[in-house]
Amino acid sequence: MATRGKTRGNRNKRWVRNVKTDSTHPPRGLFNKSPQVIARTLASKRVSPKGPASGQRMLTYYINRAGRNLSPSRRKRLERAKVLLSRRIGRARRKKSRR
Repeated sequence: MATRGKTRGNRNKRWVRNVKTDSTHPPRGLFNKSPQVIARTLASKRVSPKGPASGQRMLTYYINRAGRNLSPSRRKRLERAKVLLSRRIGRARRKKSRR
């Protein structure tokens, strides 16, 4: 029974490999750029037609997919991009609620 639990745990850890998405179309090499460029690009309508929240989900997905293979410095840059993108989303929501 111990092996059964082990197999099940490995399968659960790899759920992200089965996800297929077509909602955002980031340019090749985007996630290697600066946090400001990543946030600005993922917030654009061209990359994320459904809005910046869709871009934020793509960034989170990328971080999760990379997992332990991300270096600490790279993870820090991507997390910084996530913060910048969150601020952009917050500003857009506040702007929308004022109307």
